[in-house]
Amino acid sequence: MTENTFPVCNAEAIVNFYRTEILTGQEAKQLTKGDLTPVPKPETVQTLYMRVLHLLYRFRPECHSMVPMLENIQYPEYHEGATVIMSVYTRMRQFLPVCLVYDFSLNDLLAPKKQRTLTILSAIMNFLHFRKQRMEMIMEKQAKFRADLDKLQTYTKGNLEAEKKIEMLTTIPPEQQAEADELAAALSELQTTTMHEYQEVNAKNDSITEWKSKIAEKTQKLAQVKVEITNLKEDISSLKSQIVESPEELKSQMEKMKENVKNIKNSIEETDERIVELQNMMQGVTQTEAEIQQMLSLLQDLETSMNNTKQRQEEGQELMAQYEKKQKELKNLCVEESQLKRAHAMKLDKEHKQNIRRQKKREMKEQHVQEVLGECNQIHQKREEMADKIQEISGETQQLKAKMKSLRDVCSKETEKAQALYDTLSTSMEELHRRIEVHIAELKLNATNISADF
Repeated sequence: MTENTFPVCNAEAIVNFYRTEILTGQEAKQLTKGDLTPVPKPETVQTLYMRVLHLLYRFRPECHSMVPMLENIQYPEYHEGATVIMSVYTRMRQFLPVCLVYDFSLNDLLAPKKQRTLTILSAIMNFLHFRKQRMEMIMEKQAKFRADLDKLQTYTKGNLEAEKKIEMLTTIPPEQQAEADELAAALSELQTTTMHEYQEVNAKNDSITEWKSKIAEKTQKLAQVKVEITNLKEDISSLKSQIVESPEELKSQMEKMKENVKNIKNSIEETDERIVELQNMMQGVTQTEAEIQQMLSLLQDLETSMNNTKQRQEEGQELMAQYEKKQKELKNLCVEESQLKRAHAMKLDKEHKQNIRRQKKREMKEQHVQEVLGECNQIHQKREEMADKIQEISGETQQLKAKMKSLRDVCSKETEKAQALYDTLSTSMEELHRRIEVHIAELKLNATNISADF
């Protein structure tokens, strides 16, 4: 109790707290600061402890006197007064370690002291504040839990809808089964036809390369022949200038030359015809390539559709895994919900009992109100007489308020001065305690030295 881990409050703060939070009715009105200071009353302290136990553990004050006794005990009426105090003592011994108070004794009930009762009551007040904060946190968590339950229900609905969509996408209806089989057969036929066309195109490309090589060789030969003809013409022109030949030889040479020219023209015409045929073949090849590209685009579209179906199947598997996880979470949440329902049922029972008590209190209040109304009718007559006096008093109250404001300003200044003095005194007291401790330590050392000398 010398070193507390909780703040020790003033008597006024403790009285206000226990009036508002713990006590009710006449008990709250009757509790005053004089019940705790300078000498606390044991009856009020015992009632406060009983009300705290009732608030926390639902252990009613009447139950303290109903402690079971032994069967063959003599004079049980002598034990009635002690049972209440002993039951409060045992329950407070069990409760106060939670509030970090470990040295509770019977003297705190029978002959309480001021500082000790204030520390115990402030410890209970600290614990009740902590309990209130934790209750608010639990309520927030319950609200979040309910929101999560709502989300889980929406997610389960979404999972069911997704499963239905997956079934619709994966299962082919019987009406479209024939079309699907036809499409599969058409795909197989297209693949076979494309393979044959690829082979034909490769063969045509090989033949085209061969013809191109032949044409290149012939063009080289034509170029060589042209070069030879130009060389021969130059030689002929040079020979004509040097030698005068006979006309018969000239005729024979000219005929040979004409035959060579005809042969060259025929070879050129044959090459032109072959080039035209090759051009026609190239046009056919280009047309077949365009058709093959169309078929490839169709095949690519089919591949994309198949990939989309695979992706949807994978998404369906992922959704099934998520659905299983959500089902496990749902089971855990259902277990927690059942526990919460049980706790809620217990709370409802307690609230029902409290409502019955409140109804009884309301009936008592209504009776009291009816009695008060009779008195109010009498007071109403006196009120008119007092109205004139109140007007006179109102002027005096305004003057008093002005004086109160001035006095409050003066009090605030004096409180500031007193606070400064208190701070200085506290520092000086701490220094004194330190000096006393040092002096005690020195005395102990001196005593040890003297004992050693003796």
